Amino acid sequence: MNIGLYFGSFNPVHNGHLIIANHVINYTDIKQVWMVVTPQNPHKNSTTLLNEYDRLHLVQLALDGETKIKASSIEFKLPRPSFTIDTLTYLKEKFPQHQFSIIMGSDSFTNITKWKNHHLIIKEFDFYLYERKGFTIKNEVKAKLNILDAPIVQISSTKIRDMIKSGKSIRYLVPDIVNKEIKENAYYKKLKQ
Repeated sequence: MNIGLYFGSFNPVHNGHLIIANHVINYTDIKQVWMVVTPQNPHKNSTTLLNEYDRLHLVQLALDGETKIKASSIEFKLPRPSFTIDTLTYLKEKFPQHQFSIIMGSDSFTNITKWKNHHLIIKEFDFYLYERKGFTIKNEVKAKLNILDAPIVQISSTKIRDMIKSGKSIRYLVPDIVNKEIKENAYYKKLKQ
């Protein structure tokens, strides 16, 4: 089975993430999307991160009832910070019956050469890319690309966190159940930005 790995901090998960995952299921040969919650991205400041188990819980709530899109905590068991090559190697060994592809935005793809062992990732895995505003897709590294004609939704987890801290409503930006959980637990109120 072709499984699309959608890596992210999901800090928090929002409707933009879910729209992309759903688009991949509907319009590609990928049969399942695993939303891989990254405990610690080596390229991001960890002081703005909600606890990984809370972020995983929010993704699980957002995907309640889904059969083709799943929340994954696979990186919780691996060394930190989370390097994509280590996760991919682990998954290939654990699930040799599956083919894995990477789902990502054009903004992340522009940094691919900064990733650990990026040449191996490019050689061995297909990419499903969606365009992010201001980041044109250029394939100078000769990766196997599938360009998604996905809706461009300008929702940012950073902006959502800012809105929460300043007491603004995030309704319609995240699933209702995620909004409710964030409010009830006062998530992101005390985190640094």
